Formats: sequence, structure tokens, C-alpha cells
Amino acid sequence: MLSACIYEPYIMYCTKTFHVNVKRKDVTDDAMTPNRLVSFVFISGIVVAVTCTLLLQYIFNLSTDFSKQEFHHVFIPLPSDGISNKEYTLSLALGNTELDKLQVQNTETSTAEALTSLHLAIEMKSSGKQKKAIKLFQHAMALAPHHPDVLNHYGEFLEHTQNNVIKANEFYVRALTYEPNHESALMNSQRTARVVEELDRRMLRRIDEKRNALSTIPDHNAALIRAKKEAYFQHIYHTVGIEGNTMNLAQTRAIVETRTAVAGKSIDEHNEILGLDAAMKYINATLVNRVGSISIKDILEIHRRVLGHVDPVEGGQFRRTQVYVGGHIPPGPGDIHYLMEEFGMWLNSEQAIRLHPVKYAAVAHYKLVHIHPFADGNGRTSRLLMNMILMQAGYPPVIIHKQHRHKYYENLQIANTGDLRPFVRFIAECTEQTLDLFLWATSEFSRQVPALSQETLFMERHNTIILEDEDNDILEND
Repeated sequence: MLSACIYEPYIMYCTKTFHVNVKRKDVTDDAMTPNRLVSFVFISGIVVAVTCTLLLQYIFNLSTDFSKQEFHHVFIPLPSDGISNKEYTLSLALGNTELDKLQVQNTETSTAEALTSLHLAIEMKSSGKQKKAIKLFQHAMALAPHHPDVLNHYGEFLEHTQNNVIKANEFYVRALTYEPNHESALMNSQRTARVVEELDRRMLRRIDEKRNALSTIPDHNAALIRAKKEAYFQHIYHTVGIEGNTMNLAQTRAIVETRTAVAGKSIDEHNEILGLDAAMKYINATLVNRVGSISIKDILEIHRRVLGHVDPVEGGQFRRTQVYVGGHIPPGPGDIHYLMEEFGMWLNSEQAIRLHPVKYAAVAHYKLVHIHPFADGNGRTSRLLMNMILMQAGYPPVIIHKQHRHKYYENLQIANTGDLRPFVRFIAECTEQTLDLFLWATSEFSRQVPALSQETLFMERHNTIILEDEDNDILEND
């Protein structure tokens, strides 16, 4: 259209000029003839049309590129901590296939190194060099923690040279998790199962005896009152400490008792302590004495107080987004209501109530934290639910020391593979340790033993808890 507008006036001008020259008879022999004039006009029109078309296309492309740069949103993920520019460039330069090959090669290299270390460890074991053997076994485990041969041989070493049947049995069972038909691990697991079961029963009986001994102390006993008060602060201090709170015990006590702010500490750290204090007071006032049923509403009310000072909007509400917890990916938000309804039915089922209180409390803790129904505060709420169940059965609330956080999370991760026994054993050991502290604090010789306020080290006991066959069904709904 633009070329036609330029072309039409040009023809009119040339034609008019030609007629004037003819009238005046000024045209020489070299002058432009009518045929030549028409050809010239036609060719010029084509050139002008092509030029205008190219110019318009260039302007259009330029405006299109600009609009793309202005409005198109590009998502750029943040690189992982500690990744160097060289590593980041390499990941961009290589395709997915090349990266997959590198990962496979690294895995194969680690496995080969782990097997080499395993063979050397077996040789050291045969030579009686146990210290070197255990270092080699641990190195093999670090390189290939899921290799059934490494797990089985390390279990045999722990059983026969360290006399640790419990840990050995755990490794046998874990080996069968990754290779169910592993003949040697299967034989070892079956052989040690009865020993482990007997140790379980002994530990549960011992815990019950200590609980019964504690229950004989009158409630008005001054030492018991002091121990309960100290345990209250200890519980808050260690529970928030597991989640990363940096307040020390004295600061925690001051915040709970005086509501005084601690200089140099964040508002969230203060609010985490106040929230846990509110949740514990709610449990002590309403739920501990209401034995017989635990509803989802009760759990929501606990969580509402745990998170009430930190995030009042999310407190007492199921999450509406996907979350990620280390290597564990909890169920999606669309499944939360259904899974929590199932969890509530299990909590009040005959199967769950018939469990030993320590097992019941530990499994309830695990199932809730596995569903991970909240955006934040899942660990604190799960530990409070566990302690509520224990207190309803006459046990003091368990104190999981924050310095044992690694062992706590490690046993939760093992439970995700299908074996809950290590986590139940861990909770049983914490329960017994808490009972010991209460009994020591209320005895006449309490000055000669570690005080309740001290951060005592977690003692490794060669005892265990095992779930009976009927208890193994508890994970079917997870």
C-alpha cells in the first residue's frame, strides 16, 4: 500500500513532463522514448516497493523483540550453596545425558572403593586388628550406605567382635530392605531376632518399674515439684533447640518466667519459646487428664499455640503448599485432610491403644511428622503429641536433648525406609533417661548424681525395642 502511494504521483509527474517536451519539440534523438519511460517507471516502482517492504519488516521485528524482552518472565533458580562458577558452567555445558553418566560413574567409583575398603576391613578383622577394621567398615558405610554386602558384613562385625546384637540386627534388616533375597542377611536377621525381642521386653519392664517407682512419690513432695519445674524449662529449651533456636537454658527460663526480651536474639526465637510454653500449658490444663481419645482438633489446637506467636495465620491450619524435608518428600497438600483423618482413626484404634505406651507415643510421633501436615512447627507438635500420650500413661514428658539432634533425625530417616524399631528404641532410651533424672532428683542422694539441669550425655545402651508382628501394620496407611 505504501509503495502504491509513492508510485502513483511519480507516474503523473513523468507523464506531464513528457507531454510538455513533445509540444515544444525540444526532444533530441537521445531523449527518452515513451517505451523507455514506461520501463523506467515500472522498474523504479518495483525497487521502491521492495525497499519499503523490507523497511517495514525490520521495524516490526524490532518492536517484537523489544516486547519480548520487556514482558517475558524467566525463572532462574538459585545455585546450591558452595557451588563454584566452574561447576555451574560445567552443568550448563553438559547435557542431561552427560550429567547422568557422570553421576553413574561417581556412584560406581564410590561403590568400588567401598567394596575395596570392605575387603580390607574383613582382613583386618581376621587379623585381630579391630580398631583398623572398624575404621574401614565405617569408611565403606560412608561410601555405600545402601549396599547390602557392606551392611551385612558390618553387622556381623558389630555382633561378633563388639557384642552389639541390637545394632547388628538393625544392619541385617536394612540390608534386606535393599535386597530382600540376600541370603546371608536373611539368616543373620532370623538368628538374632529372638535375642533382640528378649532385650526389648527387659527394657520395657525396666522402664515400667521406674515409672511405678516415680508414681509412688507424693505430688506434694518438694523435690518432685522442683524436678517438674526444672524439667518444664528443660523441655522447652531442648525442643526449640532441636529446631535451631540459639537461646541457652538461662535465657529460656527468663523468657518464660518474666517475658523479658534477651538482647541480641531474634523476635522469632523469643516467639518460639513463648509458643511452646503456651502449648504445654494448654496440654497440661486440658488434655493430660482427658484419657481415652485424641482428636485432630486437639492436634490443631496444640499447633495453633506452637505457631501462634511466630505465624498466627498458619497456626492451627493445614498447609496449602508442598514442602520438602531433607530426603523426604511429604504428601501433597491435597492429601493432607484424608491422611489426617486416617491418622486420627489410628490414634483411637484398638490396635494403637493396645501398644505399650512408649511404642504408641513414638509411632504417633513418627506418623504425624511423616505426614508433615503443617507449613512449620511439625516437629514441635509431634513431640508434644508424643509427650501428651506418655503423660496420660503416667510417664514424665520425654526430654530429647538438642545435642542428640543428629541421632534423632537419623532414626527418623531410617523409619522412612520402613524400619521403625530404631526410632522407637531411641524414644525408649530417652524415656528411661528422663525417668532416671526424676528419680535421681527426688532421692536423698540426688546431690551425688547429675542434676536435672545438667546436659547429660546420652548413654549408649545395649537394649532395644522391637515391634511385634501386629505392630508392623502401622505403616500401611503412610
